[in-house]
Amino acid sequence: MTHGHSEPELPYHGPKFGGLAKRVHGWSWQAFPIGMGTGAVYVLLSALDPHPEWVTTVEVVFFFLALFLFALNISTLALQGILYREQSKRLLFDPVKGVFVPLCVLSFATLIIGTIQYAVPVGIIHPGFIYELFWVYVFFAVGVCFPMLMIWFNKPHDIKTFTPAWAFLIFPMMLVGVVAFNVLKVIPVTDPRCIGVLLVGYVFQGLGFFMTFFYLAIYILRIMTTGFMDGHQANGAFVACGPPGFTALALINLGKQARIILPAYNLVSPQAGEIFFAASVMGALLLFGLAVFFFFFGILPYWFKLHKHLSEILGCWALTFPNVGWINTLRALGDIFGIKGFSVWHAIMTFLVCMVWLILFGLTVLAFVRGKIFLAKDADVWRDTMSGDDAARNAASQVAPGLVSEQSSVVNLPYTAPRFHLAVTTLISRNSKGERPWVVDNNRF
Repeated sequence: MTHGHSEPELPYHGPKFGGLAKRVHGWSWQAFPIGMGTGAVYVLLSALDPHPEWVTTVEVVFFFLALFLFALNISTLALQGILYREQSKRLLFDPVKGVFVPLCVLSFATLIIGTIQYAVPVGIIHPGFIYELFWVYVFFAVGVCFPMLMIWFNKPHDIKTFTPAWAFLIFPMMLVGVVAFNVLKVIPVTDPRCIGVLLVGYVFQGLGFFMTFFYLAIYILRIMTTGFMDGHQANGAFVACGPPGFTALALINLGKQARIILPAYNLVSPQAGEIFFAASVMGALLLFGLAVFFFFFGILPYWFKLHKHLSEILGCWALTFPNVGWINTLRALGDIFGIKGFSVWHAIMTFLVCMVWLILFGLTVLAFVRGKIFLAKDADVWRDTMSGDDAARNAASQVAPGLVSEQSSVVNLPYTAPRFHLAVTTLISRNSKGERPWVVDNNRF
């Protein structure tokens, strides 16, 4: 991909900020894939067969790590919204970074699944609370996805820059089906509320899959136009595995629940449960094949197209969580058809994902320590913490450092910074009658 020549940066003459301020300002919604990749590990491990006791211990460790990462991301972004409102707003309306906002909902989904697997069986959490969490997730998904879709579709986008990651705007609604079949594991069939969970799971799974399927069609059109994606976009190829993979997994498990729930309440017809299950398995097989195709379609050119830069490490987390759906579908198909090879394939892929997680986590920590990610520049922090007078001083210092005393101080408060060109305009009007009008004349913007 070619990039235009960027404007040279102006010299910065403002104050230096501490590491914490620059970290909070530089945080972004792209931090959530780390927690989602961590959640992918315990979701995959939980489906292993055989399943030793020590594996459960490892799963619990990863669950608490995912919980910590979720809390860290939410609290840091909330702090950013309080202290640096303009930066927080930029992330929401950014045409690239804005698509990562719904990932907070996906992270929440992995935590619900982990809670069902590790907290409900030991009696820490009551199944009734899980039912309430399900509806919280549904409203959370709709409440985040639709506003972000309105924001994102309000502007035109170039198909030549398309990446499957743009489908993240739909993913939370698609995963309602996955959350639903996990919730149904702890809600007894005798509870009539299970009917609502089952139907809502099917509805949102269909909504999410067909919307993301349109995105996948655009993805094929894009690579027909420009060739395989390169650089950080090469990671987005693995996101294409998510919709068919998770839908296949959801259909099989929702079909299993329909097989029990529909006859229990004499719904549709006496054979409705078996029909739902059989149709779900057939559809899952078709979608499983599509997911595996997209996986190999993304991995074969991956190493040659990827830019090996630590600053782009966050995009590499797409190697983990989008593949959970089709990998766990392997285990489900193995149980249905009694084919041991599916379980072996599942175990191999789970091991590989765990190895990828270890590598990515180590590289992410290294990138964080070296300041390659989640670290803003002093100038950016100052811009979003200045009062009006400080903004004028900042404009003056950039135009002509001699006009501003080095003793000028800045109050580090969460004020919204006025636009830079307004500050420069004010400066020009103030100096047009001053002793040194040539300073402004020679530094036009």
